[in-house]
Amino acid sequence: MKAMILAAGLGTRMRPLTDHCPKPLLKAGGKPLIVHHIERLRDAGITELVINVSHLADSIITTLGDGSAYGVSIAWSREQTPLETAGGIRKAISLLGAAPFVLVNGDVWSDFDVKTLAPLGNDLARLVLVDNPAHHPNGDFHLDRQGRVHVTGQPQLTYAGIGLYDPALVVSLTPGHPVKLAPLLKDAMNDGYVGGLHHRGQWFDIGTPERLTALQSHLSQA
Repeated sequence: MKAMILAAGLGTRMRPLTDHCPKPLLKAGGKPLIVHHIERLRDAGITELVINVSHLADSIITTLGDGSAYGVSIAWSREQTPLETAGGIRKAISLLGAAPFVLVNGDVWSDFDVKTLAPLGNDLARLVLVDNPAHHPNGDFHLDRQGRVHVTGQPQLTYAGIGLYDPALVVSLTPGHPVKLAPLLKDAMNDGYVGGLHHRGQWFDIGTPERLTALQSHLSQA
């Protein structure tokens, strides 16, 4: 199985930290955020990675290289301008192949073990959901008792930025166009093709300097 790490965002909410340093290379716990993902995926047995880059792309590629220093193989998907989540996945399809893959947002941190993601079966996606953080109190989706994910329903949980995906979810998109992932997921939910699970462990959305500081504090106490 392969994994894709989304690292093409502009990091505007992290400014001024990201004026000269791409967000994936900001450090917490003594290492760049993206290295936490690489090491956790490697430890789960996933060593073939695809990473999309745009803002300050050369800095990320130069730092990580081909991934051999971390025990993985990295294929790079360059975007001249960010293509949003679904557009970025569509551009990288030739690198990902036709099999389901793990998708991880580059700006989250979690102790979630991707080995616990069950096979997709007939689903197009299996999402990891977490309790709603203070900055996102209304959540994103509803997870029912059968492990199905819905657009509506209570309680709502927050998408953790981690999931297992079938490339079929995006393969019909026109390459090179910015497309958000959420509308595609909602359509798939309405058709009954999205499962999920509730992760009750550690999770951080590192969207602002303050949240990066919170992660740093957590890791320093671990």
